[in-house]
Amino acid sequence: MKKNSRLVYSTDVGRIKQTDTQTISTETDGIVRVRRESKGRGGKVVCVVEGLPPEQLKDIGKSLKSACATGGATKNGCVEIQGDHREKIRGLLEDRGFQVKLAGG
Repeated sequence: MKKNSRLVYSTDVGRIKQTDTQTISTETDGIVRVRRESKGRGGKVVCVVEGLPPEQLKDIGKSLKSACATGGATKNGCVEIQGDHREKIRGLLEDRGFQVKLAGG
């Protein structure tokens, strides 16, 4: 690059400066949402559980996987359970005292 040129656009690091309005809010409304996803997964169905308390995320994910007898993962503050087990997950979470809604179609 020339010494007197300035950077106009770069795909190297994304957004350089973050403003106050771009910070991510970690507040939830107290409702746990269970939705079914298959997009971007090669047609495989996954149940995604959102809205769980962060300190209980791994423990609840482990118990849901064993209760549904399937695999899954804990990613980005969500629990992913392989297969369509929405009703079973809803019952298990309601037994633990959570308010649960089935999201999506």
